[in-house]
Amino acid sequence: MKIRKELWFGFSLMALILLAIVIVLVSADKLTTGHLGLTMLALVVVAIMLGFPTAFTLMGMGMIFTWLAYDRDTEKTLTLMVQSAFKVMGNDVLISIPLFVFMGYLVERANLIEKLFKSLHLALARVPGSLAVATLFTCAVFATATGIVGAVVTLMGLLALPQMLRAGYDIRMSAGAITAGGCLGILIPPSVLLIVYGATAGVSVVQLYAGAFFPGIMLAGLYVIYVILIAKIKPQLAPPLTAEQRHITLPAPTLEMVRDGAANVLGTLLQQLKGKRNAAVPTGYLMRELFIALLPLLAFVLVAVLSYQVSTTPVVEAPASTGSVMEVPSEGEDAAEEQAASGLQAPPGSEEEASSSGLSEPPGSEEDAPKEAAAPADSGSAVATPPSAAAPAEPTPESVPASTGYWIGLAAGALAMVAFYAIFSFNRLEIFKMLLSSFFPLLILILAVLGSIVFGLATPTEAAAVGAFGGALLAAAYGRLNVEVVRESAFLTAKTSAMVCWLFVGSAIFSAAFALLGGQELVEQWVLSLNLTKTQFLILSQVIIFILGWPLEWTEIIVIFMPIFIPLLDNFGVDPLFFGLLVALNLQTAFLSPPVAMAAFYLKGVSPPHVTLNQIFAGMLPFMGIQILAIVLLYMFPEIGLWLPQVLYR
Repeated sequence: MKIRKELWFGFSLMALILLAIVIVLVSADKLTTGHLGLTMLALVVVAIMLGFPTAFTLMGMGMIFTWLAYDRDTEKTLTLMVQSAFKVMGNDVLISIPLFVFMGYLVERANLIEKLFKSLHLALARVPGSLAVATLFTCAVFATATGIVGAVVTLMGLLALPQMLRAGYDIRMSAGAITAGGCLGILIPPSVLLIVYGATAGVSVVQLYAGAFFPGIMLAGLYVIYVILIAKIKPQLAPPLTAEQRHITLPAPTLEMVRDGAANVLGTLLQQLKGKRNAAVPTGYLMRELFIALLPLLAFVLVAVLSYQVSTTPVVEAPASTGSVMEVPSEGEDAAEEQAASGLQAPPGSEEEASSSGLSEPPGSEEDAPKEAAAPADSGSAVATPPSAAAPAEPTPESVPASTGYWIGLAAGALAMVAFYAIFSFNRLEIFKMLLSSFFPLLILILAVLGSIVFGLATPTEAAAVGAFGGALLAAAYGRLNVEVVRESAFLTAKTSAMVCWLFVGSAIFSAAFALLGGQELVEQWVLSLNLTKTQFLILSQVIIFILGWPLEWTEIIVIFMPIFIPLLDNFGVDPLFFGLLVALNLQTAFLSPPVAMAAFYLKGVSPPHVTLNQIFAGMLPFMGIQILAIVLLYMFPEIGLWLPQVLYR
């Protein structure tokens, strides 16, 4: 029987893992329980690669080796298991996972992706590789709204892949664009991966969301730039759209006004409104079209007014006596610590001394009265007043002139609006209406969820609840909210949430057993013995995670290996937030790297028969290279990920 290449690769990798652990055990001067922990780690990886369920493999291995560590004491083993599971289930952050997943499934069933893809590829028709670029944009927007990689890749495989193949696109480029774009949902917030990492590493999910925003946009932008360059250099791989593919059908009332769709919108509508020429077109229709056409101008005016107010508002400095202004804590438990750091606390021991001595007196007490009235009446001075009353009233700060940069930006925006309306035809108006009905509702939902989290208006759990409610409203607005949709969404949400929660329980038991056996200490001693610098440690850790992404999925890497890496960060001065952003970028490869490249199998399941799995793998390789480039850029310029959290929370 002939064995496939993927199986040979998997068996070879398992053999290497077992060989490595045998070498470690044989070469050790003295076998300790830490070596037993490393054996457990290797056996877990091999068992997962053989197909055993991850969560129950972690729990089973953890309980067996805990039982051995406790010298076969069953009671202690069961106690550790119960305590680990209870600790995980008491984590409030995990509540947001089923809510975000439920939002994603509702949005998926609102049937927006087809309208979104069509409107985007028509809007980008003149861009090289427009279908692939529209696919990446659609995947990025839809993955942000859902965060469910399998759903996005499957839907785009059904929708975009046939259109790209009919347009003459290369199979490998088409497959790579769909799979890479669909995986953006595990990086761009709201991401379940970031919630899992935050709960595992003890990092604020709010700050992770803020930090992952720009790296996610950067990665999507690199994908788009790559596709445009390839389409420009080798147009045979991504031919431009034909006139038939760019054709837009105009509504009947619009055809009464124009025949070719190229007439200017504002000029034509205003001419129709001021004379008898609108006899064939209802006035209400004209007013509605004019209002839609003026929406970009109204949005520009609103942004200009708000920007002017911000630019002319004077900066009021706090008085020196009040200390520094306390920042709003990003997490509830950090409030006391940030208040102590802000300078607003009382002097050390002042409250205790006053309360213990019983000498605490309010201002203006009887002891202070003679001092306040000490000024003689015949001196001609005014009667003394309390300091608060004697202080002169501060003048109301006046508005400052708008900066030169504001006026330059306003002029540039005004010129852009003039150019926009000069070429704004009825064909473009129809595309804009399609975007209004597909892209902007999703954008509003995403901004409402992320904005409430990033700006501190709601916790991730509260924002997830708002997002789930918004997803239900969106499905209802498009006539897709019914009992069957809600039932399927609830069932899939329960299934996904149960998988994640069981993974957390298994990870907690496994981590407790690993620490109990001393495996963590052994790994830490080995890493420290290498005398690595911070840069070398980061390179080593990211290479290990990259290699682990080939046989394992991101959930297994986060719950098994992050508890091993996180305690090492303090030794090298690495910020856990920055490390989490590097890991999130790196784990994009877990969906694109064979043999366990789930995105490839999702796409293969809905592809035409002539599209082979090897072609899909080949198409994903350039995008894996782009992911590595993104990791390098983030390491070289950490501000890409750290600037927004520092501005908002530090």
